Amino acid sequence: MDTKFTKPKAFGEILDHTFSLSKNHFKELFLILLIFMGPIILLEAIIQLASGTSFFREIGNGSGDWFTKTLSNFEVTGTYDSSGLGFDIGLILTGFLSFLFMPIAEAAILFSIHHIRCGEEFTVGAVIKQAFSRFWPILGSSILFGLISCAIVLIPIAIIAVIGGVMATLVNPIVGILLGIVLFLGAAIGIGLLLTRWSFYFGSVVLDRESPGFGKSWRLSKKQSWVLMGLYIVFYLIISSISFAVELTFTALLGNSVLLTMISNIVSLFTTLIFAVGYGVMYLDLKIRNDADDLKEMIADYETI
Repeated sequence: MDTKFTKPKAFGEILDHTFSLSKNHFKELFLILLIFMGPIILLEAIIQLASGTSFFREIGNGSGDWFTKTLSNFEVTGTYDSSGLGFDIGLILTGFLSFLFMPIAEAAILFSIHHIRCGEEFTVGAVIKQAFSRFWPILGSSILFGLISCAIVLIPIAIIAVIGGVMATLVNPIVGILLGIVLFLGAAIGIGLLLTRWSFYFGSVVLDRESPGFGKSWRLSKKQSWVLMGLYIVFYLIISSISFAVELTFTALLGNSVLLTMISNIVSLFTTLIFAVGYGVMYLDLKIRNDADDLKEMIADYETI
């Protein structure tokens, strides 16, 4: 067994272990994502080409100096017709395929992390097969989590909007705005904590074969809610920074082209790998903590006999 998995880890240790695993097993883990998402990326590129987008575009064609031409590449308007029926159908198709297969790819990565934890050899084909064996539980639980997430996000927002509107109308517009901001911040924190507590359903469904897994996720994350939400925020900031830097750089060079979309999608696979590994480390860390708590309770019960 990998010794780094044998004891609970602090905030920084989880980040360090995540990047260590991502680096040491990058080839296998990235290949898993590429097998699932590579064809979808290619399909999206074909749809864009068919819609009239150029594959490669050099610095802007407008008049002016180099800086002016470069800025022209950041314009949102493209050369393709995004209102066409074929483009819309293609967009829906690629989104649907991503929704189906991205969770399976992440499950395969989770199985890989589990094998590494146990000191076992694994192959890409073997973990993909394991992931597909949990296809329906993963799909059902993910849909349910999505519905729950929408409910706990939209309902508080609607309530806050009504309260803020009533206060602004009956009392004072400034009071209504300030109250709305305070309520929004409080709701955001509450929603973040709730989603964090339930988010580890995925690990439960994949590794522990418990569906939908929300109860186990709630129990595992009971004493680590703030730390886990902080880790999610850090991972989001890291991933967003990488994506923004790459897209900003290549947009200046390639403009709104198919090649830019492909590069952005490949970078997205890299950042997804980091997040999936981080999620696996976090989930297994919670299991170690929970097992330790169970052991302490057993010892305490034994001593009271």
